[in-house]
Amino acid sequence: MSKGKKVIAKLKLVIPAGGATPAPPVGSTLGQHGVNMMDFINTFNEQTKDLKGVPTPTIITIYEDKSFTFIIKSEPTTSLIRKALKIEKGSGVPNKEKVGKLTPAQLAEIAKVKMKDLNANDIEAAKKIIAGTARSMGIEVE
Repeated sequence: MSKGKKVIAKLKLVIPAGGATPAPPVGSTLGQHGVNMMDFINTFNEQTKDLKGVPTPTIITIYEDKSFTFIIKSEPTTSLIRKALKIEKGSGVPNKEKVGKLTPAQLAEIAKVKMKDLNANDIEAAKKIIAGTARSMGIEVE
């Protein structure tokens, strides 16, 4: 981050990788801050083209001079769990209705992917965070 630039907004959006368009939510959100949205869209799509379609949490920092920086986070945990179990969605009643079982190997794999975005000191702590998310989706953890 360059010194002296005043931050006027910090936005958190989930954008499909390689699929940012001037349509909402991207266009309307950036437009209200006066950012050149095509600069963002082209840069974002170029950086995420290999992930095509994956929901990508993105943090955009907008400065006073209408310039911006952005950070791309890893895919949401719920999305990774759904992919691992090949299910459409979690349970509507997670405490009563179970929709799948996560194996220790799948848990470790997801924890590795999410590690850099989690507030965890080691892989064991990361696995506990992922297991908690899975349980809240109605998924049993072995």
